[in-house]
Amino acid sequence: MTDPTDLTPNAPAVDDGSQTGDQTRRQVLYWRLLSRLFSPDEEPALETASVGIVGDLGLPPALLDPGVSVDNLVQRFPDLAAEFQDLMAEKEHGDGDEVRRAALVSKLLLNVFATGSGNVTATQLESWKSDAGWFEKGMGCEPGGLRHRVGDEELAKVLAGIEGDLVKRMHLREVLADPALAKQLTPSMSLIEQLLHDKSNLSGVALANAKALIRRFVDEVAQVLRTQVEKSSVGTIDRSVPPKRVFRNLDVERTIWKNLTNWNEEDQRLYVDRLYYKQTARRTTPARMIVVVDQSGSMVDAMVNCTILASIFAGLPKVDVHLVAYDTRALDLTPWVHDPFEVLLRTTLGGGTDGTVAMALARPKITDPRNTVMVWISDFYDNRSLINDFEAIHRSGVKFIPVGSVNSSGHASVDPWYRQKLKAMGTPVLSGHIRKLVSELKNFLT
Repeated sequence: MTDPTDLTPNAPAVDDGSQTGDQTRRQVLYWRLLSRLFSPDEEPALETASVGIVGDLGLPPALLDPGVSVDNLVQRFPDLAAEFQDLMAEKEHGDGDEVRRAALVSKLLLNVFATGSGNVTATQLESWKSDAGWFEKGMGCEPGGLRHRVGDEELAKVLAGIEGDLVKRMHLREVLADPALAKQLTPSMSLIEQLLHDKSNLSGVALANAKALIRRFVDEVAQVLRTQVEKSSVGTIDRSVPPKRVFRNLDVERTIWKNLTNWNEEDQRLYVDRLYYKQTARRTTPARMIVVVDQSGSMVDAMVNCTILASIFAGLPKVDVHLVAYDTRALDLTPWVHDPFEVLLRTTLGGGTDGTVAMALARPKITDPRNTVMVWISDFYDNRSLINDFEAIHRSGVKFIPVGSVNSSGHASVDPWYRQKLKAMGTPVLSGHIRKLVSELKNFLT
């Protein structure tokens, strides 16, 4: 195998039937990329060769510098913006541009996946998010869209992991204490998780900025979820309720049909002796929703989403929502269920898990089993005796929905024993996008 360190930009292309000049240059660029991804130290020969290749292509040397963001590069060289778009998407690419594509792809991969080590500033985090957005554009979708695209779940999980690691490496308390730096932070699930973990150590300006970020994130997610709830079915027509006798409800076709026997041939008129109206009342049986949330750190994504979702359903007419959070203790958060921001501030992430204490608090809330839905959000690494309570609740007529994950990626680590038992019970663990849970709840409530 050819030693990549022996390759130079001026070396003659070897055409022995297995390698062309373009293949050699692409190999140089990708060897450099791998070298920089796995080691912070530069390989002088690869760097020199890559600079020569990029220069021959008419591309700026800054393309090779991971310290230069894609935004900065595009601002200085606007024509590159169009080249980054759909760069790695599955589509036809012109002949002869493989080396140029390799150089541009290397830039995106290096800036997104080579994040180094050590402390991270708010500015660096924002720069990475921007580069990640360009990477997603290169994959053929809008910034943020990759995390919701079917088939890219694993890649989305990797990006979320990198972002989470960058957030953890920030001097978050110092950043929050500086209003100018705090304004540079963009709310994300990783950032919210860190804020919830660290909120007991914050005070003054830092605490106020942390609350503002959590509030912004809650409001943004709530707007998305509220739209999904509103798009779902709103209930079936209730035939037991007489229709309102107003003009807008007049059923013209039925009125004509029912009065056809009153047709007068002589004056060519239809005489109507009875009007018919459309029924518009929908069945809205009062329902109780009990949401039980595991506060362990691994469930923060589902916890945030479901806490916000509970508040939205709590705002619907004739839906009585109760909220319980637990670790080794259970906390009834029902008084604050209409305000997910206040709920999140009262949660404590991490610690042990004992679902039996939550069940002891939640079970007495079931007064009408056939008209109750219980959503249990956990990774189910819990007391095995809890399955007996689940089975009893399910047999009583309660609509039981176990939730392992409802987030952007759909990934969750659920105890295999519980997953199998709950599936056998006819209530499989729900994992995936939040839309799944919205659909399940709306089907029950309507």
